[in-house]
Amino acid sequence: MRRWIAAIALGGATALTLSGCSNPAGVDGDLTDDWVAVSEPKPFVPPAEVCHSGDYADVAYLSSFNPVDCATSHRLETVHVGEFTGGAASGSAPPAKGSAEIRAAYAECDTKAKEFVGSDWRNGRLWLGVVLPSPQAWSGGSRWFRCDITEVANVEDNGDTTSRTGSVKGALKSASPLSLGCYQVKLARDSSIDTMPAVQCTKDHNSEFVGVHNAPEGAYPSKSADWDKLHNECRKVIAKFAGVPNDGNLKYRTGVVSLPGNEDEWKGGNRGVRCYLWLSERKVNRSMKGAGPNGLPIQYEN
Repeated sequence: MRRWIAAIALGGATALTLSGCSNPAGVDGDLTDDWVAVSEPKPFVPPAEVCHSGDYADVAYLSSFNPVDCATSHRLETVHVGEFTGGAASGSAPPAKGSAEIRAAYAECDTKAKEFVGSDWRNGRLWLGVVLPSPQAWSGGSRWFRCDITEVANVEDNGDTTSRTGSVKGALKSASPLSLGCYQVKLARDSSIDTMPAVQCTKDHNSEFVGVHNAPEGAYPSKSADWDKLHNECRKVIAKFAGVPNDGNLKYRTGVVSLPGNEDEWKGGNRGVRCYLWLSERKVNRSMKGAGPNGLPIQYEN
């Protein structure tokens, strides 16, 4: 009897199911066609124009991403975020240091940093670096690179990074405390630069920043002939800055200091060379900008 009752119950359920084939008004009976499609998860991309309290690192991890208000104390500012594409994005790991991909990323960062600060960032006490996603983030689809800029105490003495408040956006559109100026060069016994502290241009000094030479592709200068090429290019910058002829007498008017970044930076795409005039036998207490032949007279060696 129980078996019969069970059969009747099943039959009743079947009848109910069959009678439900007519849908209520406004219901089409398809439970999936009105669902919003779930988008594929996208990898994290850091924002630009944010500041960071930590020191520079060439690899960034999401766990350490903690931006701060640029109005508060910080050490880094992201001026641009770019993206690796094409062959540069096809590798199983981020591009290696010194690779063509990194140099291309640096070139983009360099251009964007100049736009951001309002001038060549090398005209100020600033340093620029490229930051890559971690290998784990790269495996997860991240293909961004970050362009971080930081203030340094003194670029001439390879000064340490320093904390600042306020964005560097537009900081070099005009003269500012970041701008490079005049210096007092002291030589070591081997004629290399021992110290090069900044001084006011109205105080006695023997050196002055005159501009930047952008060196072409090539090996980092290691031989005297390599450095001579850089010095000759910086002499052109000096002549334009001071308003004197770029001729055979220029070397009798002033010496030259040429300061590229270190070898790793050079291989990574930083070919900007800071150029300085240097007066080995005298001091001045004014800027030599536009000084002309009278300001930088020919001084032949005795």
